[in-house]
Amino acid sequence: MALSTVFRRASSTVATLAFRAARSPASFRSGAVSAERLILGSQIRRGSVSSFSFSRFSTESAITKTTADEKLVSVIESEIECAVEEEAPHDTSILEEKPEGFPFEIIDTPGERTVLLRRKFEDETIQVVVDSVASYDDEEDEAEPNDQGDDEDQESVGKIRVPMVVSVEKGDGVCLEFGVSAYPDEIVIDSLSIKQPQESENELAYEGPDFDDLDENLQKAFHRYLEIRGIKPSFTTFLADYVANKDSREYLQWLKDLKSFVEK
Repeated sequence: MALSTVFRRASSTVATLAFRAARSPASFRSGAVSAERLILGSQIRRGSVSSFSFSRFSTESAITKTTADEKLVSVIESEIECAVEEEAPHDTSILEEKPEGFPFEIIDTPGERTVLLRRKFEDETIQVVVDSVASYDDEEDEAEPNDQGDDEDQESVGKIRVPMVVSVEKGDGVCLEFGVSAYPDEIVIDSLSIKQPQESENELAYEGPDFDDLDENLQKAFHRYLEIRGIKPSFTTFLADYVANKDSREYLQWLKDLKSFVEK
């Protein structure tokens, strides 16, 4: 009986010591360190994968950008070749030969879409801003042929339209401004206004009635007013050829500037 009691006490003591050992700080720290190492190792492995993925994405993006830029440059170069071929047939020396009686100095500034014509006429300074984009009126195609069946004249009349702004200025700065459409057979006045030198762009000044609403005799007088100052239909074809050549030159330079930018 005494021996059994001794064995029970010994077993109880061993169990208690084992339980205390399991709950001891040393054992807890050992388990925590192992868990920490496991988590850290997992984070390191995930970080390595993320870093590799980002690096691969950056490389692929760089390759894609380079390939796209090279393709764009190739297309621009092809367009430049076409523009050069289209520009080649134009004889610039012919454009430099002004038609007989053409009274204006031509001021052609590279990079601008307009051409400036300028002259002195007695006490007046006359400037004409010509748009480099000449157009063709489709309405003329619907016109009925004349009785003689002169198809050549019917095709050539009124198709080319060159828009321009004519300014007649005197010494005091006041300017008479005409909006004009120049055709090979006529000059059409689209608008007429008086510009004061002190006018603000924010002011809505009275610009008079529509030109077509003016008395017919007054309209004819203004047409004569422009004609004696050098605004004549006989110069329209020359101006149309000149601005078409300028438009080709500006387009070619624009393509070259694009190519230069993309290649940087």
